[in-house]
Amino acid sequence: MKKSYLIITIIILISFGIGLYFYSQMPGEMASHWNIQGEVDGYMPKFWGLFLMPFISLAMFLLFILIPKIDPLKENIEKFRKYFDRFMILIILFLFYIYLLTIFWNLGNEFNMNQALPPALGVLFFYCGTLIQKAKRNWFIGIRTPWTLSSAEVWDKTHQLGGKLFKVAGVIALVGVVFPDYAFFFILIPVIVASIYTVFYSYFKYREEKLKEN
Repeated sequence: MKKSYLIITIIILISFGIGLYFYSQMPGEMASHWNIQGEVDGYMPKFWGLFLMPFISLAMFLLFILIPKIDPLKENIEKFRKYFDRFMILIILFLFYIYLLTIFWNLGNEFNMNQALPPALGVLFFYCGTLIQKAKRNWFIGIRTPWTLSSAEVWDKTHQLGGKLFKVAGVIALVGVVFPDYAFFFILIPVIVASIYTVFYSYFKYREEKLKEN
């Protein structure tokens, strides 16, 4: 078994083990969702509160295993496979972190969720930037627009820029720790701006490329 697969399997098994261990200590309805002010605004039965995240992690793991096998350009994925494998681990760790925060809260230890999330999201966004910069043309991973998928050159230029923007978004997300009342905006707005900008950037780079050809 690949090292990355082993690490992820252990994390998921630990998640299920934690759910079983804390099952009798959880309230019948567990807090499961927080609004942008960091206040609880959603609950679910404790079975799903304890086991939904491990099941989601398992489903994502299976999807991650499947993607490199079914992509028509799977040989390109192998060119940045080590970065993709690290991304798999990071995503599962992120979900595990959210899972632990949820359990900690439901044990009666209230805290400011808006300060707990930005560090994890900042790290995740920053590494997404690294993965994006390393990604070669494929159908599942990266900034997949009609123009990046139609041109290797446009793909490379868009991903170099997009990777930098996502790294910047990761750093900005950390500001939410200092200003928890506005954490939602520090997290979401930079990612939205980066995503929209790279879509338009890929379009104009593709047009520029076609004009040169003509």
